[in-house]
Amino acid sequence: MKNVLGLFKRGGRSNGTPDGGDSLMFSTAFMEQGLDAGMLVPWDARAVEIGARRIGASQGGKLLRSLWSKDRFMSRLSPEAMERMERFFEYASVPPDRDVIRQDEYSNFMVVLLSGSVAVDRVQPWGEHVRLAEARPGDILGEMSLLDSGSRFSHCITLTECEIAVMDPQALDEMMTNDPGLAASLIGLLARKLSLRLRAVSARVTESGR
Repeated sequence: MKNVLGLFKRGGRSNGTPDGGDSLMFSTAFMEQGLDAGMLVPWDARAVEIGARRIGASQGGKLLRSLWSKDRFMSRLSPEAMERMERFFEYASVPPDRDVIRQDEYSNFMVVLLSGSVAVDRVQPWGEHVRLAEARPGDILGEMSLLDSGSRFSHCITLTECEIAVMDPQALDEMMTNDPGLAASLIGLLARKLSLRLRAVSARVTESGR
């Protein structure tokens, strides 16, 4: 989270770029980690690797709106704001038993599960495999790495065929440039959801290590 806060502080000037151009706050966050761009696993590469199949934006957007309208945090976005947000996502279908996210890798996309089930696992430093959760439709995965391009905390594998919505840092930067109010609302809501989830995961991991 310190990396994220640092990005916001630096991004306060000129939309995140020295010359006042389009925001590149999130698509260049990996540079803050001292990483070479070749170390990152972008969504386009992962999609090919796992055999993801693109689905229509109208179908995916409808699912996203329906799920988020029932979420106690994301439902704070107005219907009009949700409709504007749809275009910043890509939508895909993923077969079962595919690694959407891998623990400890560097990647920078966020996934919203639209249908199906995803296991969220972690291998502890002492070798124990822990099932942290089973994500259900509407759940968000990987938002921390979208914000700071840091390494992944857990491993996310599809248990069934899944439909997902994906946001990459280029799309988030585009939102910040073209619809900054919407971007601020999204980032604030993600931060609240992330904080609650980290507290729950921390408690579970601590308990399993006793």
